[in-house]
Amino acid sequence: METKEICRIGAFYDGSFFSKSQKYYYHRKKLGWLDFRPLHSLIQDYVRTKEQGYGTYKVVYATWFQGLYTSAKAEEKHLRYERNVYHDLMHSGIEPKYLPMSTTEGEKGTDVALTVDALQVGLGGKIDIAALVTGDGDFVPLVRELMKNGVRVLIVYFDYHDGEDKSFANDRLLAASNYELNLSSLETNKEFKAAFRGLFKQPKKVEKT
Repeated sequence: METKEICRIGAFYDGSFFSKSQKYYYHRKKLGWLDFRPLHSLIQDYVRTKEQGYGTYKVVYATWFQGLYTSAKAEEKHLRYERNVYHDLMHSGIEPKYLPMSTTEGEKGTDVALTVDALQVGLGGKIDIAALVTGDGDFVPLVRELMKNGVRVLIVYFDYHDGEDKSFANDRLLAASNYELNLSSLETNKEFKAAFRGLFKQPKKVEKT
């Protein structure tokens, strides 16, 4: 079988979904701060087990979508937190794409913006795999459209229920996709426990937000 040079992976982050788990593992579980670079390495290694016939596997495109309040509406600790996240994204090669947050309706339009971006990149032939870091069932039409056009879809998500803290992926979303990677399940998996621990770093103190 002919080996293709590179399997191109695009990572599309639902920022609010990821941030909730990032705070959970830092403040509640005390494991550290989720680091994007080892996460991308883990995604690449996972795709390697599912997609044969490539010489190498690489996240070649990554974007982050989230709503953002104006400074007048945000507390100082929130502003520091958002600046830290912004730096993490830049150092990890992830393009932040923030949308204005409505003071009355909250976060609006981020799902649409992520969908448009993923379709433009996927249908433009720039990636082979779309890794959607989300659990939102609203992305089912996006998954189906990408797959219809030859782009395979991986759902990367967290799954836990710890008191008031919980995260999960919609069943319809998982059923519609080609592959799924439940990051939370790796914590108790003997084979991947070390890789899971490697996702976290110990930064300077992060204030609760």
